[in-house]
Amino acid sequence: MTSMAERPSPSVEDYLRAIYGLSERGVPVTNATLTQRLGLSPSSVSGMINKLAQLGLVTHVRYRSVELTPEGRRLAHDVLRRHRLIELFLVEELDYSWDEVHREADALEHAVSDELVAHIAAKLGNPTHDPHGDPIPTADGRMEEPQTKLLDQVDPGTVGTIARVWDTDSELLRYLTEHGMTLGSRIELVERKPFGGPLVVRVGEPPHDETHFVGDEIAAALSISVHR
Repeated sequence: MTSMAERPSPSVEDYLRAIYGLSERGVPVTNATLTQRLGLSPSSVSGMINKLAQLGLVTHVRYRSVELTPEGRRLAHDVLRRHRLIELFLVEELDYSWDEVHREADALEHAVSDELVAHIAAKLGNPTHDPHGDPIPTADGRMEEPQTKLLDQVDPGTVGTIARVWDTDSELLRYLTEHGMTLGSRIELVERKPFGGPLVVRVGEPPHDETHFVGDEIAAALSISVHR
């Protein structure tokens, strides 16, 4: 845990969280993928990567992926803990919906003290996951690695439970809510339509399950815990 006086700048924390988020998902962390994720110019991203390397927070070989150093990973876990606990607090205690909390947590994660974070965690019963199913790092920096699979990586006939939603887009989260694709929902991959077509899924418990056609964006955003 890092005190507020010792924390890096908000922009550095944003980069560390973005780098960790991409690597967590198995996406190569490059200037291009960071530019896309953060919505910034390539020159800005390149400059910050150089700065992070000088600070000893990342390793970066030109034309290869960026990797967090142990210190960079520790700081990323720190900001992720704050972000994910704030999201859960907003949902559990202030009745926000899961599509409303990401932007609020983005702003608050840099401002809350370690003491407040500890109180939030205690108030929530030291939770392990946020409203989107993302694991919350512990106070000493440990992070659970869920045994889940992305929906677009499983075979037809696979049945599971939606365990994590990787996307933070509010419209996508509202769409998932409207169609019953929320955490804990049963989901079955019925068919992959040929030639890059959508996935056919059934959501919910039989006999009340509903059939949906799911495109690439949603298929890559849902992680499921496969039923054995």
